[in-house]
Amino acid sequence: MTEPAIESLLSEERAFEPPPAFRAQALVADPAIRERAARDPEAFWAREARELRWDAPWTRVLDWDPPHAKWFVGGKLNASVNCAQRHAEGTRRAKRAIVWEGESGDTRTLTYADLARDVRRAAGALRALGVRKGDRVAIYLPMVPEIAVAMLACAHVGAIHSVVFAGFSAMALASRVQDAGAKVVVTADGGFRRGALLPLKATVDEALASCPTVEKVLVVRRAKGECAMQVGRDLWWDDALGPDDCPAESMDAEDPLFTLYTSGTTGKPKGVLHTTGGYLTGVAATTRMVFDLREDDVYFCTADCGWVTGHSYVVYGPLANGATVLMYEGAPDFPDKARFWALVEKHKVTIFYTAPTAIRSFMQWGPEWPAKHDLSSLRLLGTVGEPINPEAWTWYRTHVGKDRCPIVDTWWQTETGMIMITTLPGADAARPGFAGLPFPGTDADVVDEQGRSVTDPHQGGYLVIRKPWPAMFRTLWQDEARYRSEYWSRFPGVYFPKDGAKRDAGYYMILGRVDDVIKVAGHRIGTMEVESALVAHPGVAEAAVVGKADAIKGEVIVAYVIPRSGATLREAELREHVARTLGAIARPERVVVTPDLPKTRSGKIMRRLLRDVAEGRATGDATTLADPGVVDRLRAALETRPHG
Repeated sequence: MTEPAIESLLSEERAFEPPPAFRAQALVADPAIRERAARDPEAFWAREARELRWDAPWTRVLDWDPPHAKWFVGGKLNASVNCAQRHAEGTRRAKRAIVWEGESGDTRTLTYADLARDVRRAAGALRALGVRKGDRVAIYLPMVPEIAVAMLACAHVGAIHSVVFAGFSAMALASRVQDAGAKVVVTADGGFRRGALLPLKATVDEALASCPTVEKVLVVRRAKGECAMQVGRDLWWDDALGPDDCPAESMDAEDPLFTLYTSGTTGKPKGVLHTTGGYLTGVAATTRMVFDLREDDVYFCTADCGWVTGHSYVVYGPLANGATVLMYEGAPDFPDKARFWALVEKHKVTIFYTAPTAIRSFMQWGPEWPAKHDLSSLRLLGTVGEPINPEAWTWYRTHVGKDRCPIVDTWWQTETGMIMITTLPGADAARPGFAGLPFPGTDADVVDEQGRSVTDPHQGGYLVIRKPWPAMFRTLWQDEARYRSEYWSRFPGVYFPKDGAKRDAGYYMILGRVDDVIKVAGHRIGTMEVESALVAHPGVAEAAVVGKADAIKGEVIVAYVIPRSGATLREAELREHVARTLGAIARPERVVVTPDLPKTRSGKIMRRLLRDVAEGRATGDATTLADPGVVDRLRAALETRPHG
């Protein structure tokens, strides 16, 4: 939260109503849906749950004993059946479930009949390897159809899957496998990224040297290259597939579905635990309403299944709704910077969901890249992963959506499981920089230090969720004490996601993590405000801001900026630009102009490394970076650029 004396850049007042033609055909066009859901949220969620196939009905919608919730008590179902089998048994049997394109342009299509068959065969393979209900299976795969099949196969037999992003190092993989106590690992001989072969199996072999619980490794043939196979432990995926007759395990609504480890690179990883009935209800409902999902849509979420967005909005949410999902293996700039737009044109994508980090990269590359392709099939755009500044939002609307596609800016977390704050594209106006309003049936608030609601739209506060929601995580794997202390102790009985926010006419603006606050001479300055001020400069495509310890001021601001194509930036000019926008107290101590930032292969900026660079410390684990060399280049830039 920022000091009231600082004039906030984030006083965005533009609003874009749903286009009349979009509203006329929208699944949800009446904003009063929130009021109806608020009057009886349990009835609202019960209606949504009935969209799924249940083996046995629940006896109680919600059992709430803070901080623990049980949803659809006594109900039984299977997530795999809901995402594949039930569609294969009905009118969607021949409908495309997954349309996959590899980085080299190779393609595969799985109908719902194909998907259900492959899931049953993979489930049979797991059962043959001794995997039973409650066992853990680690999945370390590139973005190939087998990643969805493996996840659903685990759900089919009642095993708990733990997907690990295939860009993580052997050390990071090992820590997650050890914590989960995984019995089986599913991986591939390799994967592709920007034309390079990623030696995934070799990474697994290195990791498993310290993972004694792993008994078997299933290896998908993706790279078609040579890889070491350990006799008695390793099996090729195709050779292990069982017959097409594996029955599904009927799961209690509260039985675990998966754990997903937070991506922090320091400290013990946190295994966020999600259960079956509530999670599936939440992601199915939000996918349908937030994306106004129609039977003929081609839906493209660019997230990797190693992250929660891939779980909720590539696999479980869309497939539970019987959608056609486009899955892409590679980088957005290979073989050129128009790859996403070529995919949209080729596959006639109608819904496109990506991260603000990617959008800012698109801005940096220039509008000529989306202009090379026919994007007229698009009807809805979305953003996910972090707050999006108004400049990037407007660029996205103009150059990708052609000023006709609504944008849903979604706030949620690994822990929430589902979208929590958003606009409904047929019912609500969209406001640049504002995520939107709480999803129907959820209860968000902005509070002060004492937990009292903040009503002043110019005053920031702490974002909290006051009431339980179906897709909420139930605990941290084998760490109940940390679950309680990290999320439920700051405001007892209320979920605290550690984000700051402000609220204007019911719309929530997410200000970023409350620990992403720099205290300069006693003034609390949010990093997002400084980053947004920098990106508002016409020559800046992207910015990342961190605090650096200072003996006099406590902390000072260090900013790293990527210029737009063709722009020439001067440090002094940018420092003064921030001072004019936010006030002199927010003037950065340094602004480093750089062609790139330390990003993971999924596009996340590793601000921890930027702090290490700013303070001259040795950097921690950088193995997940798309370009590890960027850290040394930033150090050199800090040392050589003139101060002032």
